[in-house]
Amino acid sequence: MDCVFCKIANGEIPSTKVYEDDKITAFNDLNPQAPVHILIIPKDHISCINDINSENSDVIAHIFEKIPQIAKYAGLENGYRIISNCGKDAGQTVFHLHFHLLGGKILGEGLV
Repeated sequence: MDCVFCKIANGEIPSTKVYEDDKITAFNDLNPQAPVHILIIPKDHISCINDINSENSDVIAHIFEKIPQIAKYAGLENGYRIISNCGKDAGQTVFHLHFHLLGGKILGEGLV
């Protein structure tokens, strides 16, 4: 599989990791859309939200359990936004499920 996020999770491609455990990796986005822009990915390949099922949904719960810890580490005490794109029309460019953690400024009501 030629998935850039799988390679990051496996340590084959360097990244600026901010959190890692046996199930997930979180790292700074190379093209940040906010002062803090962290990507949180499952280590196992899941293409997008449509591919979440009873066999892999535990890792999604784990991600959402860890998001507050990652946000606190990043200094986002005043709030943050979580975004996940699903499919080309939504703007998904890497087909490995990932969640954007955005913050560090007042984000307003727009998408980003």
